[in-house]
Amino acid sequence: MNIIKKSIFALTALLAFASAAPSFADNNTDNIIGAGGYDLTSYHTQEKPQRGNGHHVAVVDGVTYQFATDDNKKTFEATPAKFLPQFGGYCAFGVSVSKKFVADPEQFDIVDGKLYLNLDSKTRSIWLQNVSGRITDANLNWKKIATKKPQEL
Repeated sequence: MNIIKKSIFALTALLAFASAAPSFADNNTDNIIGAGGYDLTSYHTQEKPQRGNGHHVAVVDGVTYQFATDDNKKTFEATPAKFLPQFGGYCAFGVSVSKKFVADPEQFDIVDGKLYLNLDSKTRSIWLQNVSGRITDANLNWKKIATKKPQEL
């Protein structure tokens, strides 16, 4: 009888562990680092963006943003919308043609106080040929593609 109780206990423990395991594996949204780990406030205050670090972080909509200093983090937290990259941080040129490309945080422009990232320097040079037209197109397209996965486009 003692062996049966131990077996039932072991089986129960195994089932409890097995049923809990997928929740750990499926929950990866808490490890998304926005803007490639660059400090979003530095785009607006320095000539070149600065890398953030894990000591100063803020989370917005499940995305973790890193900052170089606690003051920068506090500045961001006061008005996050002012600093967040447009189009969820996807390549602005890509969004202007209804695509979602992962952006290079070092290929950026600040236009009317808003941060736009681009795929690479070549793509950014195309973007720069008609910035206002691309922004108009991207704003219209974003309404249609914001909730779609990149591979669906």
